[in-house]
Amino acid sequence: MDSAERAGNATLDTATAPPTLRIAGDWTLAHYRDLRALIERLPQPLPAPLTLDTAALGRLDTAGAALLARLLGGESTSADTRLPAAKRALLGTVGQALGQWRASATPRREPPAWLALLAQIGRAMEAIWHQLWLLLGFLGLTLETWARTLPRPRRWRITPLAAHIEQTGMDAIPIVALLTFMVGAVVAFLGATVLKDFGATLYTVDLVTFSFLREFGVLLAAILLAGRTASSFTAQIGSMKANEEIDAIRALGLDPMELLVLPRVLALLVALPMLTFIGMLTGILGGMLVCALSLDIPPSMFLELFKQDVSVRHFILGLVKAPVFAVVIAVIGCLEGFKVGGSAQSVGEHTTSSVVQSIFMVILLDALAALFYMEMDW
Repeated sequence: MDSAERAGNATLDTATAPPTLRIAGDWTLAHYRDLRALIERLPQPLPAPLTLDTAALGRLDTAGAALLARLLGGESTSADTRLPAAKRALLGTVGQALGQWRASATPRREPPAWLALLAQIGRAMEAIWHQLWLLLGFLGLTLETWARTLPRPRRWRITPLAAHIEQTGMDAIPIVALLTFMVGAVVAFLGATVLKDFGATLYTVDLVTFSFLREFGVLLAAILLAGRTASSFTAQIGSMKANEEIDAIRALGLDPMELLVLPRVLALLVALPMLTFIGMLTGILGGMLVCALSLDIPPSMFLELFKQDVSVRHFILGLVKAPVFAVVIAVIGCLEGFKVGGSAQSVGEHTTSSVVQSIFMVILLDALAALFYMEMDW
């Protein structure tokens, strides 16, 4: 700091008529904190009318001019003709800029609640439409890559395909089997409790078998894979994106869709029908166990009723949904991975988003399929 520099000062002399505000010293950034405290100690608002004495004003910079404009208003300070022209111009410019900033910072009038609600719904629908558009585009790109790779066996990625089948399918068998077995037992318990009042406990067999062949077998397996595998795909591809490994793949002349996406989609196309079949079997097994223990329906009678009442059509109707769910889950998981930014937080956000979207789409498509089957009387 310059030794010749004097700290600014402002004193209000109320002995004169009208009162006089004397501005003295240097109003610069070096004394900003002290000058701001000095202004806060002055009476607010200042008495009016007021005489301004700037004869002892020393150095002045933008920070000091902002404080003076805040205290007195830029126009009134710059109108003091005793000030040098440069200082008057600086005070006028800073005062005008502060006035424009205050005008722009004025809070806008809040819209009515119903209009804000409509705006929020509109933004949500726009976001859903944008996400659906991206999903359809990514699905088209995946199918185009598949069609381009299929007639060229030397470009098939057999090793990553086998690894993903093991990770997404084989490793998930125990949890899918346990989950569907317990749900099958619960469905049988509920069915027996309700049907017992009508003397129709035998129809518990139909309830368990129909529900697992048409709905629960594929739906439970798909939801489990949506939470387990879609998040895994997003985290794997997202980490590669954050570490710029995907850029390196492109720099080597390789196609990330062919190298990363296609093996994962094909692996789920194999894994989910297999898990659906296992889920159907274990769910029916859980229902059969409950029927044998609590309804006096032995397994042989259960299987005989199963064979008489349930046609293979229900098994096919349930199983054909599995490839559709598999493609949707895999595409959503990979797409969210490619949308990851350059941070670990972005990886976590898109991993959560992929799970939510996958489960939502699986339930939505299952509901649409159920309506379609009902309309077709299948």
